[in-house]
Amino acid sequence: MSVFADALVAAGQLLLTADASLGDITLLSLRVSATATLIAALLGLPLGAWVALTGSRLRLPTLVVLNASMGLPPVVVGLVVYLLLSRSGVMGPLGWLFTPAGMVMAQTILITPIIAALARQTIDDAHLSLRDWFNSLGLSATQRVATLLFEARFSLAVVLLAGFGRAIAEVGAVMIVGGNISGSTRVMTTTIALETSKGDLPLALALGALLVALVLIINGAAQWLKSWLEQQRG
Repeated sequence: MSVFADALVAAGQLLLTADASLGDITLLSLRVSATATLIAALLGLPLGAWVALTGSRLRLPTLVVLNASMGLPPVVVGLVVYLLLSRSGVMGPLGWLFTPAGMVMAQTILITPIIAALARQTIDDAHLSLRDWFNSLGLSATQRVATLLFEARFSLAVVLLAGFGRAIAEVGAVMIVGGNISGSTRVMTTTIALETSKGDLPLALALGALLVALVLIINGAAQWLKSWLEQQRG
């Protein structure tokens, strides 16, 4: 019990003194996850809109793949990205292995299906209420997508927050691809896992507290935005 209490006190001191290593690790985590979320949004939102609006035979298979991909095992994604970025891999010349760029790639692959699937449902719901209006104006597919993305922008913001929360809490893929290199690829989740295994509990606890706080803030923002949107509609 005294060991745990001592670790808590030491973790509190790290937080209160704004330890430089905590700041560096947290900022890198935010930068990697925010970049991955932005790229995933650029890929996932149009894909989700296409699945919602298309009537082609590819719609159902694409929807099945999207829904299944939401449960992709992070370690499998990390392994695939590792093989792609290794020296003998097709993307080896990029030199992204054990760099933040490789970690962004892994997180992007993980959260793009989540954003696309959730966006598909959101846009599908919006399209049901606007379909007659679209038909009366004779809007093209591109115009419909642009209009729906704008009309559902607040709901889609909740989707992006969910994707960001998933990205920043991920550990398996980024550990395989990033390697947790001090000063280069140390993010919050991988550092917590590895520092705990080494017995450095104060640093792990401090980072754990920060990570939980970030996740709570993200989820709180999503819930507030969802509630605000429902009030506007009601």
